[in-house]
Amino acid sequence: MDKTTDALLRAKAFEWLNQHVALRGDILPRELLLEGFEFQGRRYPLISSMKGIWKPSGLSVPLSILTGISNPYKDFHYEDGTMIYKYMGNDPNHADNRGFEEAAQRQVPLIYFKVIRPGSYMATYPVFIVDNDPAGLQCMVDLSPAIIKDDVQASRFELTGSDSITKKYALRTYERRVHQAQFRDQVLHAYKCQCAMCRLKHVSLLDAAHIIPDKEERGDPIVPNGLSLCKIHHAAFDHNIIGITPDYRVEVREDVLEEVDGPMLKYGLQSLHGQLIQLPGSPKARPDPDRLDQRFQIFKGVG
Repeated sequence: MDKTTDALLRAKAFEWLNQHVALRGDILPRELLLEGFEFQGRRYPLISSMKGIWKPSGLSVPLSILTGISNPYKDFHYEDGTMIYKYMGNDPNHADNRGFEEAAQRQVPLIYFKVIRPGSYMATYPVFIVDNDPAGLQCMVDLSPAIIKDDVQASRFELTGSDSITKKYALRTYERRVHQAQFRDQVLHAYKCQCAMCRLKHVSLLDAAHIIPDKEERGDPIVPNGLSLCKIHHAAFDHNIIGITPDYRVEVREDVLEEVDGPMLKYGLQSLHGQLIQLPGSPKARPDPDRLDQRFQIFKGVG
């Protein structure tokens, strides 16, 4: 494949990812990535079903690289937003490893996938190979262009801050984004991808709501501190229009119950009063009653 066609294929892959991330959020399912996208009459998966370095036939540089949950190669990050990525196996001349040198020389953009849990992947793109070390069976990947691209604050900071400071900020932003994505994926999975209040199942309209906000003590990003809520009920919960008792019952603020408005207020909020929320099947994943009580006291104070 010539360089122009290669560039067009990668642009198509990034466009496809943009569309699906906008629709589904940061976490994409394995089946979708294996199905991939069409380009010039051929279908291209974004990952391999068997290995972490994916170089479709016809490409001389990998399209994507992947880090699994139990990663035997022990990839790790530096403070400047770069990551050491280990080769596959012990042969630097293996077909999957040979493309890293060309990627570094030509600065070809790649996709980096991180496995959040089995079957769930987070994409970071574009990333670049900035150094290649065949003797050490590894290369260095720069994640910061993708992170800064996705973060308005970092982009603005880059205009005035030094490059090293910006990249450190970018790495912190990336790590926070990974943790948030993991939290959302775990919470939605625990609730079978439905709103705990109205049972809406459109994943693009669901959030993982913190019972105790993440900036507060006990605001850990763990499933017992989370609720799967649609965007309307998440906003109502955050603004103390709706509260949840320690025994999992919904209460609607008294002044809101007395309002007279359209069907959204009546059926979307008022009708929830006194109802039990939908709970995860696993007792370990259910909302922590102590955290619910702490949050419910705030709700009562507002009311």
